[in-house]
Amino acid sequence: MLIRRGLIFLVVLFSLVSCHSPAAKQQERTYKIGFMICNSKQETLSRFRPLCAYLSQKLGVNFEPVPIDTTDFTRQVDKLDFTHTNSLLYIIMHRNDGVNVLCAEKAGPLGSRSQGAIVTLKSSGIKTLKDLKGKSMVFGPMLGPTAYMSELDLLLKAGIDPDRDLSFYTIPPGSFKHEKVFYSVLFGKYDAGAFPMLDFDRMVDEGKLDRDDFHVIALGTPIPYCTFGVTQRVDDAFAKKVKDALTSITKDDTVALDGEIVKVLDRANIDGYEDIKDKDYDVVRDMAKRTNMPPYQKF
Repeated sequence: MLIRRGLIFLVVLFSLVSCHSPAAKQQERTYKIGFMICNSKQETLSRFRPLCAYLSQKLGVNFEPVPIDTTDFTRQVDKLDFTHTNSLLYIIMHRNDGVNVLCAEKAGPLGSRSQGAIVTLKSSGIKTLKDLKGKSMVFGPMLGPTAYMSELDLLLKAGIDPDRDLSFYTIPPGSFKHEKVFYSVLFGKYDAGAFPMLDFDRMVDEGKLDRDDFHVIALGTPIPYCTFGVTQRVDDAFAKKVKDALTSITKDDTVALDGEIVKVLDRANIDGYEDIKDKDYDVVRDMAKRTNMPPYQKF
């Protein structure tokens, strides 16, 4: 009887130890991925919930998507495990918060790079940057590297100070700012617009814009596209597992979500993820310094 009781005690003790092992705790943990809101909170969740579900299934832990407005990101980064932002926000958080790069998204003809442009209507007669003097212009979000910073860099290099040389410039409020920029130029509200070329190409492909209506008068330097980063809350070994899982996703990979089978990359509207190094962001750093943008702004 004593032997039997002893065996039962050992079995119970082993079960308790197993339930509280480090591996079991890792299974219970939820990793939060902060996703920068590009157009709206709803669109961001629709795009990236399948990716989080796929990573949860692949790695055996929970991933939670947290949509965050661009201007709020740096205030919330300490509560996050991973970040998904544009390249400018990445260099800000790398410098100020110790966020490190995991990989970059690939989308469109430039792959893991993106490019800003200054675009006018062909009917406007504006063909060069010099022609913009005395004209009006609409930009995308101020922290959008290919919707504001890249175009500002182009203007300054051409000797055009927006505050002095443009008649007026603005940034549209609310959600879907990029689309508002496109349509503001199309319908003649402003003479020129700051266009991310990838978004412009997508809207042309979707039949929302006619490329022949527009004239690209200047193209910015290609810079890294949207970036996955990892915060200091995550150990290096697990961060590598996440990076490997992301960079190995193919166009055929699917996940079951909300009663349907979803293609992960198609829903995210990207072509995949690829390895990238922090030094690849030096081009963004140089541009931020020239345009007096964070994290190098001088007041």
